[in-house]
Amino acid sequence: MNRTHRIETLRIRDIAIPIADYPSIHPEATLRKAILLMEKAQLEVAGRLSLPRVLLVMSDEDRLLGTVRRRDIMRGLEPRHLLTQPLSYRKKLFDVSLDPNLAELSHHKTVKGILEQSHRKVREIMRPIEVAIEANDHIIKGIYEMVSYGLTLLPVLESGRVWGVVRSVELFREFSYIVLGAEMDDNDAGKT
Repeated sequence: MNRTHRIETLRIRDIAIPIADYPSIHPEATLRKAILLMEKAQLEVAGRLSLPRVLLVMSDEDRLLGTVRRRDIMRGLEPRHLLTQPLSYRKKLFDVSLDPNLAELSHHKTVKGILEQSHRKVREIMRPIEVAIEANDHIIKGIYEMVSYGLTLLPVLESGRVWGVVRSVELFREFSYIVLGAEMDDNDAGKT
């Protein structure tokens, strides 16, 4: 398929991942469980393995409530004894240019604090859904929404229900095809 025809006809559904194939977690699950799921999950998309950077937070009724990203989990694990300090103080604690001996930073207390925080619930740190896209929307709309909202994943709706998700990696791949065309085909042929 040539570049022009591909860009004219490609829809979000053509590159989206069905909801059943994407890793999800319950809002009452712990951050520890979210970490475990994220460490084990692998997606196969278009014959390529990919690690998820985001988990979907789903209700008992399979309703999409939000998402939880790796950085949300890491932020959620910050020990309570550090959370009581101003952000400027917390940043200085980890500034290697101020103290190259950061390994001596109350290791025991910090690890203990992280382990305590790992029992927090996903609902405490999840991000609400800001925007969704329709399965029949053009991929350019998906790119626009992701860039506008600073997202890396969009829920894909069909008939008012979440059908799947589209990630920035799939949209970037299509941009790559538009820009590189035959070079992409040559690269893919060399990977088999």
